[in-house]
Amino acid sequence: MTETTPYDADRARFTRQALARLVLCDHAVDVADGAAGLVATENDPDSGPGGRVSQAFQLIELAERALASAVIYEREQGSSWAEIAQYLGIGPAQAEERFAANLEGWNTAFDVPYRLDETGRKRIPQLPTAAYDPAWACEKLDRWAYVQRIGIDAVSSGLVMAVPEEELPSVTP
Repeated sequence: MTETTPYDADRARFTRQALARLVLCDHAVDVADGAAGLVATENDPDSGPGGRVSQAFQLIELAERALASAVIYEREQGSSWAEIAQYLGIGPAQAEERFAANLEGWNTAFDVPYRLDETGRKRIPQLPTAAYDPAWACEKLDRWAYVQRIGIDAVSSGLVMAVPEEELPSVTP
């Protein structure tokens, strides 16, 4: 698999540390968007029993993925296992063991960037999407950051109120 793709040239413009940071950013966006889904109340009637628990549990999975990306970024940045472990509340050997598979997958993806699908005809990237196509990731993440500056009234509009606002007694000072 020595064929190149347009993404290879884009990726070559970035350091591994920068690519790791893009992946961390992308995973952080997933966590933020997942958490935002729990903030809005207007769709609560459409959620089945346990739906919000399911969403909250998915946040844990997304946060774990972001944590693994943060560890990879820190290692690319030169942080030691001892420095990383102190923030995890575990020993350096435990930290290294916990994230060894993630780091190995990251490192291997640079040596073997693609695998063939079951048909043997389609190449599947081994790097996370943000590292595989960093130009797209930068555009997506910049757009996300811009949009976050725009507020909407998604919380109060969907709350089920005990008393409608128009029936509240007026209060005079």
